[in-house]
Amino acid sequence: MITRITGLLVGLNDVCATIRVGGFDYEVLLPDIVRRQLQSKLNSEVSLRTIQYLDGNPQQGKLTPRMIGFMNEAELEFFDQVCSVDGVGVKKALRAMVRPVREIAVAIEEQDVKNLSTLPGIGPAMAERIVAKLRRKMTKFALMIATRIPEAADVRSDLMSEAFEALLSVGHSQQDARERIETVMKLGKKFKSVEDVLTEIYQRQRG
Repeated sequence: MITRITGLLVGLNDVCATIRVGGFDYEVLLPDIVRRQLQSKLNSEVSLRTIQYLDGNPQQGKLTPRMIGFMNEAELEFFDQVCSVDGVGVKKALRAMVRPVREIAVAIEEQDVKNLSTLPGIGPAMAERIVAKLRRKMTKFALMIATRIPEAADVRSDLMSEAFEALLSVGHSQQDARERIETVMKLGKKFKSVEDVLTEIYQRQRG
């Protein structure tokens, strides 16, 4: 399986990118949030995290391998989570990702079914299903900051997720906890433990 593709972006349309690697041109399907990030990179080298799936009807023997590209591991993991919801699947998830991952994750976390149901192909019933399955898995994505999207495997990201849960456990609201976490993330400091993060938060509060 191809998990990353790096090459020259030679084509870009509403649904896919064409990336030239050596003597080959690869068609890579894109969610809209990724397509927008690539618009300024035409004829430049790009590197995308990728997943693959088979498109078509297996009973008719017509299966075409497809590749989907993402800017980073966090976008890919989020997409994979959404695809895991019954009734969503790859094509519907591709259409739905028209807003930044952080915005969609916050809506899921806050059980904002009305907001989610405005995504292409996601009606109220599907939005309810997404919330029911994913709302407890969205913390790391809801904490993503536009200026620095953490890799899903980033220890810092996991540490901040734990600190977020710790703030909730002592009575902070989701919005308040998220704002406090984002404030310390913007400092760019390296924290070794959840305790270090919480200490920084409360020191800033007293200041």
